[in-house]
Amino acid sequence: MTSTRIQFQPTASALSSTIKHHFRPLPLRNAVVFRPTRTSNGYGYGYGGTTTSRSRRGLSVSMSSASTTPTPLEVLVKASVTFPDKLGDCPFCQRVLLTLEEKHLPYDLKLVDLGNKPEWFLKINADGKVPVIKLDEKWIADSDVITQSLEEKYPEPPLDTPPEKASVGSKIFSTVIGFLKSKDPNDATEQALLRELSAFNDYLKDNGPFVNGKDVSAVDLSLGPKLYHLEIALGHYKSWSVPDSLPYVKSYMQTIFSKDSFIKTRALPEDVIAGWRSKVLG
Repeated sequence: MTSTRIQFQPTASALSSTIKHHFRPLPLRNAVVFRPTRTSNGYGYGYGGTTTSRSRRGLSVSMSSASTTPTPLEVLVKASVTFPDKLGDCPFCQRVLLTLEEKHLPYDLKLVDLGNKPEWFLKINADGKVPVIKLDEKWIADSDVITQSLEEKYPEPPLDTPPEKASVGSKIFSTVIGFLKSKDPNDATEQALLRELSAFNDYLKDNGPFVNGKDVSAVDLSLGPKLYHLEIALGHYKSWSVPDSLPYVKSYMQTIFSKDSFIKTRALPEDVIAGWRSKVLG
């Protein structure tokens, strides 16, 4: 059966002014959404359409003159559940797309409906998870593995983070999740998040503006999407935002969120809110 897309109507009153400033991503004019379609012999899986054509081939959404990549890389990511032909709310997918953008690598973006996973997708990755990328005729899953593979195959421009800095900010997202899921205001989950953000603020004060100094690196491309979820989800469900007492964290978020690569690859706030709804309210 054809999939049904549920239109969520989240309230906007809790969104911070920063969210409103960064509200809409650039249109994915050449993205392809995969979902069930009716065929002449019954039901099958195919393209749900693109914003420019109904061709049987995805088109590149990022162009590059890199001579080492003559053809675009195929990338499978989560599709939006609130708007057709938009990126979904997966921060790990955005991490991979940010890496491709920052390395100026061309790619074919395939948006997969994870609510009704096509059979061909499960054959590629039996776990049914995204992101997945095709490198050297092999499908690779897991954002850690994908980004490291991209760094090894396409070392310029370098995005590697020195080992001693690779874990900076690594505990922030788990404390975000704990606070989001918490239903007890006295369980110290907010304090745990503030401790991690305070430690990150102190680090940036002495080492910023990015984790590895003046240049963006892999750890920033991993952390940025998670902080984006922090801002939107905590703003909506907890009416919470990063306090002004952490100016270096706030500046870091603003800088990351304003990058062209981030604007191009971010999820809609509606999708982030919808993605956390069952986890927060369930």
